[in-house]
Amino acid sequence: MSVELITLLMLSSLIAVVLMGFPIGFSLAGIATIFGFLFIGPQVANVFMLRLYVVFADYILIAIPLFVFMGIVIERSGVATRLYDTMYVLLGRLRGGLAIATVLTCTIFAAATGVVGATVVTMGIMSMPAMMKYNYSKPLASGAICAGGALGILIPPSILILVYAPVANVSVGALLIGAFIPGLVLAGLYVLYIAVVCFIKPAMGPAIAPSEIKVTIFQKTKMFLTSVFPVCLLILAVLGSIFFGLAAPTEAAAIGALAAVIMAAFYKALRLGVLKEAAIRTMTTSAMVYLVVIGASFFTSVFMRLGCGKVVESLVLGLPFGKWGILICMWAIIIVMGAFLDWIGIVMIVVPLFSPIAITLGFDPIWFAIMNIVVLQTSFLTPPFAYTIFYLKGIAPEEVTLAHIYQGVIPFLLLMLVAVLLFSLFPQIIMFAPKAAGLI
Repeated sequence: MSVELITLLMLSSLIAVVLMGFPIGFSLAGIATIFGFLFIGPQVANVFMLRLYVVFADYILIAIPLFVFMGIVIERSGVATRLYDTMYVLLGRLRGGLAIATVLTCTIFAAATGVVGATVVTMGIMSMPAMMKYNYSKPLASGAICAGGALGILIPPSILILVYAPVANVSVGALLIGAFIPGLVLAGLYVLYIAVVCFIKPAMGPAIAPSEIKVTIFQKTKMFLTSVFPVCLLILAVLGSIFFGLAAPTEAAAIGALAAVIMAAFYKALRLGVLKEAAIRTMTTSAMVYLVVIGASFFTSVFMRLGCGKVVESLVLGLPFGKWGILICMWAIIIVMGAFLDWIGIVMIVVPLFSPIAITLGFDPIWFAIMNIVVLQTSFLTPPFAYTIFYLKGIAPEEVTLAHIYQGVIPFLLLMLVAVLLFSLFPQIIMFAPKAAGLI
């Protein structure tokens, strides 16, 4: 059987099995096992054992349970509620102020947790009723929550970055530092869009009457110091230690986990039940991630050993579109896959194939990795399988329909594409921080 046919069979079998609803980790490992025994022989078991050892011995992956634990403890400490209350007071009198407050709170919360689901659910519970009370546009309110929550996979600490870096064989520290500014730029685009739309159409985001927000300067300062400031310290503890070379990413994750526990104690939320729940949820989430990583490692080892990687590389490089046309095609594939698969499946399938192609075309691997992560945010907003949409619908008031949510995310999807264009034209936006930190 030709290598080309084997490549087609492996990829089509994998897509079919995943679309049938099988877990991505078992799908990857199962397809790898079948094709490995058929075309390599029983000795493929030795390859799998070696790959299993490599995954469990990977020092970088230890950061995953540490960051997950940090995010869960922060989620349970009530920091999101405090953040939103502060933003509500500071921005509520502006047109679209509550939607802007939602995006900014999501941004800060994402930088403290890196968990999309927790951000969307928490902000949906807090901000959606407030925006509905003041007659905000349902699509605008829904889009702000979904897009703001999706920032959790871009703004560090991001679990996606921790998984992506070893797969692409790039520095996890460079990705963590490099993704921060693009995340803030994207959040800025969201805020600008909301402000402009609500200025043109005030009915979409009415300002709250000054009489309804009676807070003194002293109270505002106190709210800021007890909500925003501690979270900023946490972010500095994690990213600052990496940026200034004080700690490796895994060590920084441990610092973040300790800082989250201290913050929970500061907010008087450090209880045995909280720690027990955080430990159990960390264990289950980390086990899921490790399972997918192991399955992907098996699949990649068989796929590459059979020469299928060269087939895909030759096919893509042979496209008559030039280097930028090929790059756009790869991003288009990621966006289409995002409508049907979750991010971890996309990373494990396309990154081992696309990263060597990008390097061959002359693109910087760090820049390409962060651009892919920006594009991967669309997987949380593109129907039919958009996690943020399902998270929000599960906790939104009955008057907010799926049609409202779908309508609301479209402008933010377009803003993501604007960000991709911006970072393509000005790659220094992405490369500045890693270079300043001496990580590349």
